[in-house]
Order: sequence, then C-alpha cells, then structure tokens
Amino acid sequence: MKAPRSRSLQWLLVRRLILLQAAMLAIFIALCAAALWIANPTPLVDNEAAVAALKGAVDRDASGRLMVRETAELEQFRESFPHVWYIIRDKTGQSLRSGAVPDAYAGTPGLLLDSVERATLDLNRDDLRPEAYVENITTKAGPVQIITATRSSREQTDGLEVNISANVDVARNPDGSRNWQRALPALSLIVLILVLPIILVMGLTTLVTTPAVVRRSFAGLVDTADQAARIDINTRGMQLSVQRVPQEIAPLVQAFNQTLARLAQGYDRHNRFLTDAAHELRTPIAILRTRAELLTKEPQSARMLMDIERLSHLAQQLLDHQMLERPVNERQIVDLAELASRVAADFAPLAIEAGYDLAFEPPPCKVEVEANALQIERALSNLVRNAIDHGGGAGMITIAADATGGLEVRDEGPGIPPAEHENIFEPFYRLQPQSRGAGLGLNLARQIAGLHDGTIRILDGSWRGARVRMELPVRH
Repeated sequence: MKAPRSRSLQWLLVRRLILLQAAMLAIFIALCAAALWIANPTPLVDNEAAVAALKGAVDRDASGRLMVRETAELEQFRESFPHVWYIIRDKTGQSLRSGAVPDAYAGTPGLLLDSVERATLDLNRDDLRPEAYVENITTKAGPVQIITATRSSREQTDGLEVNISANVDVARNPDGSRNWQRALPALSLIVLILVLPIILVMGLTTLVTTPAVVRRSFAGLVDTADQAARIDINTRGMQLSVQRVPQEIAPLVQAFNQTLARLAQGYDRHNRFLTDAAHELRTPIAILRTRAELLTKEPQSARMLMDIERLSHLAQQLLDHQMLERPVNERQIVDLAELASRVAADFAPLAIEAGYDLAFEPPPCKVEVEANALQIERALSNLVRNAIDHGGGAGMITIAADATGGLEVRDEGPGIPPAEHENIFEPFYRLQPQSRGAGLGLNLARQIAGLHDGTIRILDGSWRGARVRMELPVRH
C-alpha cells in the first residue's frame, strides 16, 4: 500500500491566498457596484460643471431678454475657474456671451447642435483652442443652449491633463425603459474583461512571491529540523533552538525539548542503576571466586569456577557499557602496535590455558590514531575474548594491526555464517543459546568503534574460522 503523500504547507498557503485575493476582489467590485447603484452619482467634468452652475442662474428680465444672475453657486464656480466663458442661446435667437469666447465657437451653430441633448466639442490636439461642452437644457428662461468651457486656450492648463471618459448605454425597450435582459451578457463580458487581468496579475504575483516568502519564513524551522535529525543516543541532552522558529510552531519545539529532557533524565537514571548493580555484583562474585578456589579439585569445582568467571566477565561488560556514556573527548595519540601487543600479552595465558596458540602480527610501520586508549583496548579485548570463547578450543588466534588503522582478530574455529554477520553485533545475541558469554562483547566493540568514527565488521573469505576487523581513522 502506497504511503499517503504529505501536504505541502507552502503550496497550501499559495492556493488559499490566491482564492482569498480573488474573493476579496469580487466582494470589493460587488460593494462598489451596489454603492453606485444606490447613490446613482452623476460625475461631472469641469465643462459639464459649468453648465450645472449656469443652469440655475439663467433667467429673463422684465422685458423678456435673457440674463444671467450672479448666484452663489456661479460665483463660487468663477472663483475656481476664472477663465470660464459661455454662450447662451434660446429658440428665438437671443444670445448671451461672457468671458473670452474663442472665435471657433462664436459663429451660429448648425442644426445638428440644436437637436442634440449634450455633446463635447473637441478640436484637433495640435490646435490651441480648447474643447467646449454644449448642452440643451430647460431653465427659468425656458429651453436654452449653453456652450461653455473653463478656459479659452489650452495654454491656460496646469501643465498636465488626464481625461477619462466612459459612455455606457443600455439597450432600451420601445417604451424607453432599459432592457437589462439584453444588456446583462454584454455587461458580464465587460466585467470579466476588466476583472480577469487583475485576478491573473494578483494570482501570478502571489504564485511567484509567496513561495519565496514562505521559504524565508520557514528557514529557521528547516534549521531546527536539521538539528533534530542530528540527535542520537550520544547527544540526547541537546535542546532545539526556538529563536528562528515561527511563533505558531514554537510550542511544538518547546514540547519536543521537554520530551528530550525527560528522556535524558530517565536514561541517566537507568544507566546509574545498571552501574550500581554491576558494582554491587563484583563484590559477591569476588567472594564466591575465593571460596570456590578453596574447594577440592573436582570437575564440579572447575565448572563452578568457569561460571563464576562468566559472571565476572558479564559484570565487567556492563561496566564497560556504562563507560561509553562518558565523554570521549579525552583522547590522546595511541600507537596501535603497542596497544595490540599489550592486549596480546594480557590474553596469552588465558588463550594458552583454553588450548590455543596466540600470535601477534605488528604493522610494517608506526600507526597512530587519536582515540581513548582505554576504550579501544576494551574493544580489542572483547574481540579476543570472543575468539577464545567461540574459536573451538584449538588452533591459532592471531591479533594483527596494519598501516591503514585496522585491528584484526582471527581464529580457526567453526566461523560465523554470512547470514549472522550483522545479528551477532546485537546485544545479548548468541549463535548458540547455551554457549558461554552474554552476547555483549561485539556490541560493545561496535559502539566504541562508532564513537571513534570507525567501523567493525566480519570479513568474508575462503579461510577457516572467523575474522573480525575494526578500522579507525589514522592520524596523518
């Protein structure tokens, strides 16, 4: 069964941000449309505003002639636009003029202008005469036509003009009402054309920038994860840093740190118990060995002494395991040939007593490693004792050191099946359940080699017996 793929928080945030932005844009457009629908505003440009200001000021005097009253609205508009000019005409041909009227607008308008409701008169862009606005409106003086502009020349501008115009005409029914059924598809298309580019730009921007922002925000979390990946049994007291971790994930990191602290405390209590138990075992074992040696020489006495020796060796191995928990930074320069010869000399009597011949093969040159001498010696001792216990009780046991930092222990016993080459390094694992030993020696040797950045393995070959090789980094 295929394991479920974990979700990417980065792309989850990207998708949700895009959807959120699109939703917010749609809501904003809907709110703007509703506000415009309710307010029904009539935006006016300057020229159209001039007509609106004049509309309430156009009147007739007692004789029926056109006149413009100076209303407050018109006065306020003149203050804002001092260059405003206008031409007002009625159906009878009467007209009024005010301001600097350009000659282009001073003539008699055509019949088309008399029939339109409103229009913008825009001349060529290279012409200095300004655009004007014409509208036929109904005033107190009756129907009139007003042609006006807020300036008489384009030189009177403020230097920059931005004109934005939009004309929307909705289809109408014969009775003059708007036909929204025909207009809605076109309006929807216009809205889509206007909104879709905005959504695409926002989405593309989010797609490009959000991953970079998320990666930068999670950089501290990635460093913390790398730090957590380096924690092992020898660094269990380490605490993960929360300085660069996002605030939302900091409680998880702190809970993990508390878990590590509790595990370290429990592991230390367990180790102290094993150390105390091993120390307590050594005293009664020593007393038992002394009493057994006082017994008469009989086969049962010899077996009892062997069992006592086995118990003593087990207690020593337990203490050796606890020795691994101590810092290994107390290292020194160790001569492998000298260390191996010392171990060979120590075990020669035991090997000969067990029925073996013991040989030592020194390296062709001086080989030095930076190591904890006591630990390396204990590892090599366990390899030699393992060969004595399982080498068949006859033949040659060889301790060899070479120029590559290797230490080998060879025997001529039954050997180790290839399928068991890894299993025998497990604690308390024995090829023969009834064999001597507790199954801790090889495990201890592998742990010591690992602490020194070395390796230990069973060599394969056509030779008789087993060959165990430990390699350590050579000091150059």
